[in-house]
Amino acid sequence: MEVTATGDAAHAVAAHVPGLVAERVASRLAAQDPTLWGPAAEAEARVRLAWTGLHETSRPLLARLAALRAELAAEGIDRVVLAGMGGSSLAPEVLAGTAGAQLTVLDSTDPDQVHRALEGDLRATVLVVSSKSGTTVETDSQRRTIEAAFTAAGLDAARHVVVVTDPGSPLEAAATAAGYRAVFTADPHVGGRFSALTAFGLVPAALAGVDVEQVLDDAAAVAPFFAEDSDANPALVLGAALGGTAPLRGKVVIRDAGSGLFHLGDWAEQLLAESTGKDGTGLLPVVVGADAPELAAPAADVLPVVLVPLTDETDEGGEDAAGAARTEVTVGGTLGGTLLLWEHAVAVAGRLLGIDPFDQPDVESAKAAARGLLEQTPAPEPPAFTDSGVEVRGPADLLAGATTVAEAVGNLLGRLGPDGYLAVMAYLDREGRAGDTLAGVRAALAARTRRPVTFGWGPRFLHSTGQLHKGGPAVGAFLQLTGTARHQVQIPGRDFDFATLISAQAAGDAAVLTERGRPVLRLHVTNADALAWLAGVLEGPAA
Repeated sequence: MEVTATGDAAHAVAAHVPGLVAERVASRLAAQDPTLWGPAAEAEARVRLAWTGLHETSRPLLARLAALRAELAAEGIDRVVLAGMGGSSLAPEVLAGTAGAQLTVLDSTDPDQVHRALEGDLRATVLVVSSKSGTTVETDSQRRTIEAAFTAAGLDAARHVVVVTDPGSPLEAAATAAGYRAVFTADPHVGGRFSALTAFGLVPAALAGVDVEQVLDDAAAVAPFFAEDSDANPALVLGAALGGTAPLRGKVVIRDAGSGLFHLGDWAEQLLAESTGKDGTGLLPVVVGADAPELAAPAADVLPVVLVPLTDETDEGGEDAAGAARTEVTVGGTLGGTLLLWEHAVAVAGRLLGIDPFDQPDVESAKAAARGLLEQTPAPEPPAFTDSGVEVRGPADLLAGATTVAEAVGNLLGRLGPDGYLAVMAYLDREGRAGDTLAGVRAALAARTRRPVTFGWGPRFLHSTGQLHKGGPAVGAFLQLTGTARHQVQIPGRDFDFATLISAQAAGDAAVLTERGRPVLRLHVTNADALAWLAGVLEGPAA
């Protein structure tokens, strides 16, 4: 593993790593000591630390996975669709993408994205239903819909479904009763965002053709270094750089510079945001491209993190325009080793930040609000006004007399303070036209505001940065984008369809953010032309 830190990040390493070594934080973490984060966190940590040994404890899965994949291949079943959210989908996406394996990740309730998953060859499809409890509304709705599609196609649906869940969960009981092809249970003493090397990460990846044994081997090769109480421990270095800058550089801008690890930033985004974004503090992960405005002249609260190939010659950091050492962290490693590195480092950063890195106290709020809206089925809130096919909603004090989308967006951006960030939350089809149309919006808004801008696809981000939005520093401004889907997809056994579900999730999230005093502007596009027009408005003039 290679981790380097320069500028303020190097100062944080020098200030904190000797103390971490003296307190034996690395060896205690590897030994699963739950007292590392203080008395208030001890009960949660006691049942959340098994991830430190997964490179060994997950190995019994390997033979069973190889046998199941061979069985499926013999029956011509080689298309893997994963229904899961957050930690159940992000790690498998990284594992499969890095290996070049085909895995259809269904982590959305957008009707068009669900419809696309149903268009594939169902006879050649195995559905992996991945949920710790099985009660997650997105995953349950996806399972019901695809299982019904198997049956409608004349297939034995049970033979096409594999389940990954926690032992003793409602899903395990239901899957066993239904006679699903296989049921895998994961270690219950591992939280979702730390579950990359459990069955949640390994089962869908292995069925898609990933050599998951090599992933475990890579993690095992570096695990001893992460357990060393040494100044050279890369996990301590990264943890100190993330959580120890003073003043805190709390906007962690992650750029991939050819690491070869597919969408690792998206996985690290959840790990950082859910682990640290609480009690009014936290590290905001900002996943960017090569030419991100945030990195042209990083603000004082920005920590640039660059993901590099393991064999790359690391940059010594250079200097900024004033001649000071440029602040930057570079990280390089194998896939399995890098996953384990970030998990250790975030746990260390949590100790430095003084928070419990294993709970997520604010994640449930948006879910509860969405459930309430589904149960009440209230009439849609009328827009304040409509401009060129875009319906505008927001509190009166935010709209403040605006009569155009451009004016409303300007009002929202005007709420950004010198330490603020903008979160774009798009409840749209990320794999369809919306993904292409909105591709330049994040960077353009960052250039306009000269502040960090995150872009999350809903409801996927609710299981990721949603925790930090509500529990982290109250410095964010929120731009919600919704739209009218082309397809209608019913959910068997439910009195709502996917369009109603995603609408309730968006409205519930906006309501909770507003209740907590966060400024939220909601823009609903009624057609594809309106979306293209809106993208142009958002990209707007640079400041």
